[in-house]
Amino acid sequence: MSSHHYHLYAIGNALVDTEYEVSDAQLQAMGVDKGHMTLIDAARRTELLAQLQGQQARRTGGGSAGNTVVALAQLGGHAFYSCRVADDELGAFYAQDLAHNGVATNLSHTRAPHGQTGSCLVLVTPDAERSLCTFLGATAELEASALHPKDIARAQVFYMEGYLAASPSGLQAALEGRRIAREAGQALALTLSDVSMIQFCRAGLEAMAEGGLDYLFCNEEEARAWTGLQDIAEVATAIAQMARTVCITRGAQGCLVLENGASIEVAAPSIDPVDSNGAGDMFAGAFLYAATHGCTHEQAALLGNRCAAAVVAQHGNRLKPEQMRALLDGFGR
Repeated sequence: MSSHHYHLYAIGNALVDTEYEVSDAQLQAMGVDKGHMTLIDAARRTELLAQLQGQQARRTGGGSAGNTVVALAQLGGHAFYSCRVADDELGAFYAQDLAHNGVATNLSHTRAPHGQTGSCLVLVTPDAERSLCTFLGATAELEASALHPKDIARAQVFYMEGYLAASPSGLQAALEGRRIAREAGQALALTLSDVSMIQFCRAGLEAMAEGGLDYLFCNEEEARAWTGLQDIAEVATAIAQMARTVCITRGAQGCLVLENGASIEVAAPSIDPVDSNGAGDMFAGAFLYAATHGCTHEQAALLGNRCAAAVVAQHGNRLKPEQMRALLDGFGR
C-alpha cells in the first residue's frame, strides 16, 4: 500500500448515539433547536431522557468523524481514529464498534479514564430532519495524548472534526495532529460540522483551517453561515478560497465540488428521505475513500452522494458493510 499505512487518520468526539423518532410538537415541547447540534450537560440529558421514556430507541456508535472513518473502512479503506471514552458500558460499546468495523484506534493502547462516555440524543422528526443533543462527557477532555504521531505521518489524509472547536483540549489536539500531518506532507481535511460551531466557536474552526486545507466539507446552510452570503454562487466563490477542494452538500440537490476556480454540480440519487442523521459524515467518508483510491473528485462526490442517499433512506447513521460494498460494486469507475 505504497508508503501510506492509512488512507485516513481522523480525530473527533467519541459519542454513542441513541436515536428516537419524535413529532415536531414533541421536539418543541422538549425545547430542542431543530436541525442543529446543541451541547447539553448531564442534568439536561436526564431531563430529556425522562421526556422520552417508554419510546423506542436505537443505539449505534456515532460521533461525526467516527461515522466518517467507519464509512471509509466499510468500503475497504484503512482508517485510524483518535478519540476518548470512559471506562463504562458505553465506552466498551464504542471501542468494540470501531474494532468490529476494522478501524484502528488509540483506545486499545490506553486505559479508559473513570467517568461517562459521551453520548448524543438524536431526535428524528417526520420530515427526516435530525436534531442533536450532545453530552460530551469524557470526550470533552480529549487531548494530544490520544494522537499517534507515527500513524499520522503515514496517513494520506488527516481529518479534523469541526465539533472539536468547542473543546479547548480537543482543539489543541486537532491542531497538534495537523502540524504533524503538514510536516509529513499529508493532505489536511476539515468538516465545519454544524452552524452552532460557526456561530459560537468560529475562532477554533479558523485555527483548524489556517494556512489552507486540501479538503473542506460542509453543507449549504453551514457555507452560508460561514460566508455570511445567501446566493449559492457567491457563497461558492467565497468559500472556495478555504481549500483546494471544497464539497458543499445540498441534500436532494446533490453537491457542489469547488476546485481550480471551477464549480461542478454532482447530482444525488432520488430517494424517499427517512432520517438525515449521519448523511454528511457518510458523504465525507465515501468521498475520501474514492479520492484515496484513484478516483477523480467528481467520481468521489458521486460515490459520496450515493452512500449519503442510502443512509438518509433508512433509520440510523450507519449502513451495514454489505450495503456499503454493494454501493461500491454498482459504482462504475
